[in-house]
Amino acid sequence: MPRLRRLSGLEVVGILRRFGFEVVSQRGSHIKLRREGPTARQTLTIPAHPELDSGTLRAIVRQVARFIPEDDLRQHFYQ
Repeated sequence: MPRLRRLSGLEVVGILRRFGFEVVSQRGSHIKLRREGPTARQTLTIPAHPELDSGTLRAIVRQVARFIPEDDLRQHFYQ
């Protein structure tokens, strides 16, 4: 299994913006992203920390993989 890259919250937001997510709000250190999908609205919350823990990043990838094929995500999140 490939290893997750070490990413900051802002780097993750930048990656997800390429896939059509838009920043809709920020409260403290958490950024809310939203994308209108073909069947439903898709919302994610990303912590804007300097470096995300591997478990947090893995959970974000798992959530995003429900909306975007994992093959498309692999080059951005894995080494």
